[in-house]
Amino acid sequence: MTLSGRTVPLIVPHFYVKPVLSKKTLTERILSKKTLSKKIPSKNYRAWIEINLVALKHNARVLQELLPKQCKLMAVVKANAYGHGDIAIAKALNQWGICAFAVATLEEGIHLRKNSIKGEILILGYTNPCDIDCLVHYRLTQTVVDCAYAKILNDSGKKIKIHIKIDTGMHRLGVNADNHSEIESIFKYDNLMVEGVFSHLCVSDSLKGEDIIYTGYQIEQFFNTVNFLISKGYSPGKLHIQSSYGILNYPDLPCDFARAGIALYGVLSDNNRTLEKPDLWPVLSLKSRIAMVKEIESGESVSYGRQYIADNNMKIAMVTIGYADGIPRNISRSNANVLLHGKKALIIGRICMDQLVIDVTNISMVEPGDIVTIIGRDGNEHIRCEDIAEKCGTISNEILSRLGSRLKHVIV
Repeated sequence: MTLSGRTVPLIVPHFYVKPVLSKKTLTERILSKKTLSKKIPSKNYRAWIEINLVALKHNARVLQELLPKQCKLMAVVKANAYGHGDIAIAKALNQWGICAFAVATLEEGIHLRKNSIKGEILILGYTNPCDIDCLVHYRLTQTVVDCAYAKILNDSGKKIKIHIKIDTGMHRLGVNADNHSEIESIFKYDNLMVEGVFSHLCVSDSLKGEDIIYTGYQIEQFFNTVNFLISKGYSPGKLHIQSSYGILNYPDLPCDFARAGIALYGVLSDNNRTLEKPDLWPVLSLKSRIAMVKEIESGESVSYGRQYIADNNMKIAMVTIGYADGIPRNISRSNANVLLHGKKALIIGRICMDQLVIDVTNISMVEPGDIVTIIGRDGNEHIRCEDIAEKCGTISNEILSRLGSRLKHVIV
């Protein structure tokens, strides 16, 4: 074919004809698929979480011992039990006699029920009214966040177990504590079974004078409301106002439940002082592996942005964990360490999505596959979650609850 004086090759379209497979070829494909389906990764994980149930049981015991006899622990297992694995944690606690749990969402509550967790499961947050049937079907207890929400729940015509949240000063969810008439009206609804009344202390973690006064004000507001209900002939059900720091700083309150969250896992939100100082054991360790080791020369850079420049010749190692696994990206700016062979190794360069880099110049015999501890103990050295949180300008709760879904959980 000629186009503008040039000869252009003629392209003749052809159609794909599916080859006919021989009987032998078909058999080989089937066998290959069966072989592949049997291949699973080894348990030498690239990065993983270790959960120590002995520590969990110890923490539950020492926290329970701080409380009055009639007050029982309500285990807070929201956000996958603060990254610890909600089902493994809740099952262990069930076996040890703890039968009250708190979650944040309907889905978290359903997940527990589908995995045979027994006892009361309280949803601390809002549940869309279109999912009321799920509350009933899975025998979940719903928090009443305000009076309008109570009416919606009642108008569904379904019998729903509830706890009423009282806003004593945090000004998040809850009916205002001084609005006694609205709180009383909830008890008059035919379809709402009030099984508890609770509130939340917003500065119970602080021992500053003004914060102690404010916490005292919240406690007074709560029990004034409870006493009003009792005076009107209503049973408020189970009372609870303490979370972890409420247990550690105000353990003697006359409640029926204390909501143990971060302290149950052997960690505090930060390095603040507390009045009670129980011997809590961290339940979680976070570990990864060395992928490779290499030498770099003085003046060479490491990782994205050339943020880290070597001052001397050095030996570095790649670790198979990154910010997609929950490692805070800003931790590399804070002189943070990991543990390797019982020694501290400095994190250098920016954290990558799946990897980070450490300085192993002064650590001998480093090889691919060696275990690196990000949170936990290795020999005589220990990296606490509280210290990592402090370096990153956050709290332990965030560090733990953001640990990624790629991390395997290993019970030890």
